[in-house]
Amino acid sequence: MTGRRTGLLGGSFNPAHRGHRFVTLAAMRALGLDETWWMVSPGNPLKAGASDMAPLAARLASARAMARNAPIRASAIEAKLGTRYTVDTLRMLRRRYPNRRFVWIMGADNLAQFHRWRDWRGIARQMPIAVVARPPYNRGALAAPAMGWLRRYQRPAASARCWTTWSLPALVLLRFRPDPTSATQVRAADPDWFRHVAPATLPSRS
Repeated sequence: MTGRRTGLLGGSFNPAHRGHRFVTLAAMRALGLDETWWMVSPGNPLKAGASDMAPLAARLASARAMARNAPIRASAIEAKLGTRYTVDTLRMLRRRYPNRRFVWIMGADNLAQFHRWRDWRGIARQMPIAVVARPPYNRGALAAPAMGWLRRYQRPAASARCWTTWSLPALVLLRFRPDPTSATQVRAADPDWFRHVAPATLPSRS
């Protein structure tokens, strides 16, 4: 496992859907990754109080099902680590897995609000960031406060496979054929989706 090139994609996965899988596999090809970890969040601080948030066990089960037969590992590692903010999660993962090379993957919708994340500059200083274009958020993401700071560290998409050699901070923008699937659409079509999945076993926090 030494030196494995690993993508990290965090989110609510409420539920996980084919769009998550599509964009993850596309990013893996662009970045030359060995695998990607889907980090199913116990609770997004920016979505506190969301009334349609399914239980963590159901969201984790949906992520594991969607990741099946792909080099994608779905876990609730933040619940195990007991971290609430991404900056703390990434810091602990780097300590636990010093021989892995991590890259943070997020959609343009998250870049648009990245300046609201706890110590977002600290995230950028820990590992490279790959931002996947996601219409209709792209324009807002490029005009967002965080991008105003990150733009000076942007690398060309053609060099995406070289991310392990980049000095930090470093950001690359990736564009793929968009998949229109969204968790909002899935929930609208089936508000009780979480009742149809087998509950996943959550990790111990010991």
